[in-house]
Amino acid sequence: MLYAASLMFTQFTNTNPPVLFLCDRIRHHRHVIDNDTMRRVHVHFARCAAALCAIALPLSFAGCSSSASLNAGSNQSEQSNSQQSDASHDALDKSNVPSVMDDSPHGKAVAAVNAMSLAERVGQLVMAPLYAGSDPSSLQDLIVNQHVGSVLIIGNWNSGTAGVAAATSALQSYAPANNQLLMTTDQEGGLVQHLQGAGFDQMPSATDQGTMSTDQLRQSAAVWGSQLKSAGINVDLAPVVGTVTVDRATNGPVGALDRDFGLDAAGNADHAKAFIQGMADSGVGSAIKHYPGLGSVTGNTDFTADGILDTTTTLDGAEINAFNSVLEANPSMVMMSLATYQAIDPNNPAVFSSALVTDYLRNTVGFQGVITSDSLSATALSGVQPSDLGVRLVDAGGDLACIGAFDYVQQVLDGLNAKAAADSEFADKVTQSAIRVMNTAWDSLLDCEILIAEHAIEYLQYRNNRKQAT
Repeated sequence: MLYAASLMFTQFTNTNPPVLFLCDRIRHHRHVIDNDTMRRVHVHFARCAAALCAIALPLSFAGCSSSASLNAGSNQSEQSNSQQSDASHDALDKSNVPSVMDDSPHGKAVAAVNAMSLAERVGQLVMAPLYAGSDPSSLQDLIVNQHVGSVLIIGNWNSGTAGVAAATSALQSYAPANNQLLMTTDQEGGLVQHLQGAGFDQMPSATDQGTMSTDQLRQSAAVWGSQLKSAGINVDLAPVVGTVTVDRATNGPVGALDRDFGLDAAGNADHAKAFIQGMADSGVGSAIKHYPGLGSVTGNTDFTADGILDTTTTLDGAEINAFNSVLEANPSMVMMSLATYQAIDPNNPAVFSSALVTDYLRNTVGFQGVITSDSLSATALSGVQPSDLGVRLVDAGGDLACIGAFDYVQQVLDGLNAKAAADSEFADKVTQSAIRVMNTAWDSLLDCEILIAEHAIEYLQYRNNRKQAT
C-alpha cells in the first residue's frame, strides 16, 4: 500500500505543482510533528489512496478511479470483521503472532537490505554518472543487472526541468519495484550549476549567497530545491563548507571559483545550514563537502595527478568545526575530500582515511549518515587502481562511491564484489553501508507518504466541516 500510494503520488505531483508544494510544506514541518500525530498519520494512511482520488478529480488526475474508493471501503469492512474476530479469540497463542514491523525509514532499509543478495548490496554503494546528451538507457544494464542504486546527473544540462525530469523518470523505471534510485547533481550556483534551462533559476555563486541573510538564503534555497524536486533530483551535492584560509586566487578548488560563502568559519557554517534547511523545505537532501575542507590548498584534486597535500588543517581547528556544526542541520550526506591532511593522516587521502572517516567523523563526531566520496575518477587518485577505489572507501568507513567517469563504474563494482565475496568482514561493512544508503532513499519516500496521509486527512476534515455547515 505504501509503495503503491507513493507511485500514485509521484504521478499526481508531476502534473499538479500545488500538491508538490504541499509535500514541501509537510517536509518542513515533519520535524516538529509529535508522536501522537505521526501515529494518526499512519492510522489514516490506509485511506490515503481513496482520499487522494477524491482530491485529484477536480484537478484532472487521470490515474485515479472509483475502484480505489471501493477498495478502501472493502478494506474498512475487512478491518471491522477482523476486529470482531480478534475479540472472540482471546485464547490465541501470542507466540504465533508476528511482531509489528518497523515502518521507519531505517526499519525499511534494514528489511530491504536483508532481502538483497550480496551483489545487490554492493550495487547500492555506487553512484554512476549520466552526462548531458547521454541516453538514460546507457545505464539500464548497470541498474537492472549490476544493481546500481544512485545516479549522478552531470554535465551541462540545458533542457530545463522537463528534460531532466524525463531522464530521471526513465532511470527510475529501471529500478526494482520496491526501491527508488537516489538522483543527485552538483547544483551549487555560479560556475557550478549542472542543470539549467526553463524551470531552473540561474543561481548566484556561493560567495554571492554569502552576502544574503540566512533567512533570505533559506528562502532562495527552498525555491532552487523545488526546481530540483520537480526534475526528479532528491539530493543536491552542495553546499561547499570549506573556509578559505589562503589567498582566494591561489585556492584552486574553492576560492578561485567562488564556491565558498566567502565568510569566516562560523559565517560559512550558518549559511550552509540555511542552504541545507531551504533544500529540505522542498524535499531535497544535501551533501556537505569537501570534508574536512579544501580552503587551505592550492591545487585542484580534479586536475593534479600528484595528489593534494593540506599542511595546516587539524581536528581541533575552526575549519573542521564548521563542518561539524553544520551536521546539526541534518544533511543527507558528507562528501569526503580527496586531499591528504598532514596533521590528521599523512598516509592516506581523506576519502580513504579510517582515522578521519571512522575514528573521528563516525565515532567522535557521531555522524551516522551516508559518507560519500568526491569523484573517485578524479586525477588526484590516478595512482590507485580503479578496482581498488571503492574497496578503499568502504574499508575506511565510507558508503557511497561517487564516480564521474562512466568507464570507471564497472571496475569499481567488480572490485567491491570480489572483495565482499572473499572477505566476510568486508561484506559486513558493505551491508551496513547499504543500509545507510537505503535509509536515505526510504526517507525520501517517507516524505511523500506523509503528504498523502496528511493531505487525505485535511480533505476529510474539510468534507466533515462542509457537512456540519450544511
